[in-house]
Amino acid sequence: MPAFNRRAFILSATALGATAVWARAVAIVSPQAWKERRDRFTDGVASGDPDSSSVILWTRRAYGDGRTKSVLNVQVAEDEDFNRVVAHARSTIFSASDWTSRVLVGGLKPHTVYWYRFIDTEGNGSRIGRTITAPEIDDARAVRFAFVSCQSVNEGAQNAYRRMIWEDQRTAPENRLAFVLHLGDFIYEVVEYPDEVPHRHDRTVFDIGRIPDARKVDNFHVPTTVDGYRMVYRSTIQDPDVQDARAYFPFVCIGDNHEFSWQGWQSTIKYDGKSEPAQALRVAANQAWWEYIPSRVRKSSGPGLDRFDGPHVKNARITRLDADGLGDEPNNRTAISSMTGYRAMRFGRHVELILTDFHSYAMEDPTSRNDADAFNLKEFPELFPLEAMRILDAGRTYAGGNPPQSIQLGEKVIPNFARNDPPVTVLGREQKAWLKRTLAASKATWKVWGATNGTLDMRADPQNLPAGLTTAWPGAGYACFGGGDFSGALNERAELYDFVRDQGVSGFVVVSGDRHSFWAGYAAKALPPEPFVPVGVAFICGSISAIGMAEAIEHGMKGHPLRPLFVSEREPGKFESAINLTLKHGVKSALEYERTGDIAAAHRVSNPDNAPHLKFVDMGGHGYAVVTAGADAVQTEFVCIPRPISRAATPDGGPLRYRVRHTAQRWTSGKQPELIQEIIEGDPGLSV
Repeated sequence: MPAFNRRAFILSATALGATAVWARAVAIVSPQAWKERRDRFTDGVASGDPDSSSVILWTRRAYGDGRTKSVLNVQVAEDEDFNRVVAHARSTIFSASDWTSRVLVGGLKPHTVYWYRFIDTEGNGSRIGRTITAPEIDDARAVRFAFVSCQSVNEGAQNAYRRMIWEDQRTAPENRLAFVLHLGDFIYEVVEYPDEVPHRHDRTVFDIGRIPDARKVDNFHVPTTVDGYRMVYRSTIQDPDVQDARAYFPFVCIGDNHEFSWQGWQSTIKYDGKSEPAQALRVAANQAWWEYIPSRVRKSSGPGLDRFDGPHVKNARITRLDADGLGDEPNNRTAISSMTGYRAMRFGRHVELILTDFHSYAMEDPTSRNDADAFNLKEFPELFPLEAMRILDAGRTYAGGNPPQSIQLGEKVIPNFARNDPPVTVLGREQKAWLKRTLAASKATWKVWGATNGTLDMRADPQNLPAGLTTAWPGAGYACFGGGDFSGALNERAELYDFVRDQGVSGFVVVSGDRHSFWAGYAAKALPPEPFVPVGVAFICGSISAIGMAEAIEHGMKGHPLRPLFVSEREPGKFESAINLTLKHGVKSALEYERTGDIAAAHRVSNPDNAPHLKFVDMGGHGYAVVTAGADAVQTEFVCIPRPISRAATPDGGPLRYRVRHTAQRWTSGKQPELIQEIIEGDPGLSV
């Protein structure tokens, strides 16, 4: 290996806070005795962020005998029996990093399966892990990967991972997954204790332990220190299905909101409607993420291999935003920059994976502010007037810099509390500029944007409700479902999609999570009556296990006249997700289905202008999605499982509800994509 390349590799490992290991040219039989002791390595093993010649390996080996550091040996082999070992090194672990180990192994062959294990000083071994390097940049083979989000070990079973592993082990080698993209909510920092809350909705609350020094918020307990977050990570990866998936697939991860705080943004938390500065908590959350998720994220504390060394910050109230919507307070800036998660990765000729952070730089969602309560209408639950959303989102830039002092909603006049604010940003100035540069510069066939939460519009047409069902909709037209994800950042999304169009960015694909539901459709900045001009395709995966809207509403809105827009219960206790019809076809379609039970009749009264961007939506879907990206087409397959209330008893993870595939042939710049839908197995019901 040239000396320059070796130095560059070591510098890269140092910057990531990982031990550097370089593979040998000639494989050897393992020189070290090994006996598996999973009781000593209770958190398993994992690998992350592979490129064509390297990958990060991870484990945790805890000690409770008073020592502050120890040593692990790591071995990487070309075979599961370790008769062809290509890398071997020592890694020091420290109590200050919660005994976690991060090792960057370089000098590996591209597009190759490797096996790895860790061994402590007593010869006790971790379980054996499997990982895969990325193809080289000129490799023309199709790339196949899964994307997932939202796993709650507190309230569900992770059967989707069992299904994913089972299917991958039985498919042809060329069809196996290259990696799993985890789009956030890897943990849920809001933890219920079963002695306090035995059940929620249809779910049994599982005991995952007690958070040290927890804060009680309603029925939940939340971390207040790095040790609290560490405990939640351990409880998550000790789930057998999560642990098996991490040992079998390399993961590429980006955080969402629950890795910090459910209703938080930047370094602010919000409980019971009250915002609080939490700069120290943001640093603690970042540290725990860095310790437990093997990745190539950058930490601000410099090239220390042994610990995160987060900056010291104070919890200081943020009283003003800068021109770009960032909290203009030194501790806030320091806290959120303690770790930089956005990054891009290349997988062969056809895939550039571009990951963005939707919470570290985001402004507060204006529809979640207490001032927005005036828009909450009990006659129209969940619905938010779209014209009000546009005004609040644009802030002081609305109408060319002349925002209204108030917003009319029927007979109500509501103060425009956002009229002096910057326009809403989710990405922040620096990250958005990086995203644009990366999209424009990419030469990959498919530019796959991992946009942790949903980008597809979620809207309804309550202006078309029949008279007499309830009071008249007071809005000027369509309703959205408030902010909270990128579909509500109307100006910023339009800016980005205009950039994609104007720069001639081809092969633009968006993959998202967070909504706990499956969606397939087109990336477009606006819907009718505005011009509808798609610039790409977009997909959202159902949650691995977390509760979604469809399940929650089955237990609510009893007796409300608009309940049929959300859930159909034509027979007592038999629920169907009518919200799918409302979102895709409009309110008349959902009401017709409730009346007749005839899906064809419901489709006949569809409003074609409500959602021309949607091909599929299932608000009750759980499972994962698989992307296959080749030279001529990109394909996304939804693998939907039944509601994961209990752990599956069979090795395949249990039955499937459906498997639905959407394919887009490669389109040229200036043309619009077209999605072709296939129902491969099962019945997606009201989702199409």
